[in-house]
Amino acid sequence: MKEAHYFYVPDAEQLSELPADEAAHAVRVLRLQFGDELFLMDGKGTFFRAEVTLASGKHCTYNIVERMEQQPTWQGHLHLAMAPTKMMDRVEWMAEKATEIGFDELSFLNCQFSERRQLRVDRVEKIVVSAMKQSRKAWKPVVNDMVAFKDFVTTPRQGRKFIAHCYEEIVKKDLFDELQACVKNNNDVNDKYQPLTVLIGPEGDFSIDEVRLAMENGYESITLGQSRLRTETAALAAVMMMQLSMRKE
Repeated sequence: MKEAHYFYVPDAEQLSELPADEAAHAVRVLRLQFGDELFLMDGKGTFFRAEVTLASGKHCTYNIVERMEQQPTWQGHLHLAMAPTKMMDRVEWMAEKATEIGFDELSFLNCQFSERRQLRVDRVEKIVVSAMKQSRKAWKPVVNDMVAFKDFVTTPRQGRKFIAHCYEEIVKKDLFDELQACVKNNNDVNDKYQPLTVLIGPEGDFSIDEVRLAMENGYESITLGQSRLRTETAALAAVMMMQLSMRKE
C-alpha cells in the first residue's frame, strides 16, 4: 500500500494547484506524477482526496475526488499563552509537540522577566503546519504575534482562564484537578467544555505583580504539579492536561 501524502492548502476547494512550497515537495521530493493520489488539508476541519493532474517543474495541479469532513476529537477551545524562551529551538519544539497533541491557539507574551522580546511568528507557523500534517490534524492552531502581558490579560476572553506560577505566598490550585472536576461535576455540556486559556511565564517566572494583575482580571492561580519545570516543558504539560480533560469520550 502506498503511503498517503498530505498537503496544507487553506483554500483547497477554490484552487486547483498546490502552493509553491507544497508543490516543490510533491514534485521534487516525493516525485508525484499524473494520476497519483494525494490528500489536501484546509486547516479548517476538512480533508480532500485528490489526484494529480500535472506535476512539472515548480507546479503541481490537482482534481478533487472526495470531500472528507472531519470531527473534532476534543471539545472547547484550548489556548496556550507563553513567554518565549531565549533559545528559539525550544519554542519551536514546544509548538511542534503541542500541535501533535492537539490544541487550538498559541500566543506569546512579553513579560517583565522575559528572556526574548521578539520572535519570528512565520517560523513558528511553519513548524505548526508541518506538525499538523504529520499528525493528521484537521484544524491548524492559530499562531498569534507577541503581545505585552498587560494587554493580553486585560483583553476579555470567554471560559476559564489560568495563570501558572511558583509564588508560595499566593494560593494555587492544581490545574489537572480543576479541569477534571469541571468535567465530572458539571452536567451542562457548555460549561463542561468551555474555552480554556493557560498562561505560562518565562524561566524567571511572572513577576508577582503580573500574577496579581492576571487574578484581578479573572485568571485562576494554578500549579502544574510538584516539579519545577522549564518554560517549554510547563507549556507542553499544560496542553496535555487540557487535551486529556477536554477530549471527547
